[in-house]
Amino acid sequence: MNLSMPPGDKRFIRLPEVMQICGISRSTVYAYTKRGEFPAPVKITRRASAWLRDEVLAWVDARIYESRGSSENAS
Repeated sequence: MNLSMPPGDKRFIRLPEVMQICGISRSTVYAYTKRGEFPAPVKITRRASAWLRDEVLAWVDARIYESRGSSENAS
């Protein structure tokens, strides 16, 4: 098994880090996920889930782009 990290540094992050990165609450994370507006968690054990860091960061980037892109297009 090759344990070297692939490009993009795929790694799991748990809910507290997701909330810190995104600046949203636990309930908002789950509400957005349920509506398909946020990356779904990955089951890592029977009782634990985590998110792919790259997917969470891409979600943040998309929110920034939508916010700044729409205001720039409106002018």
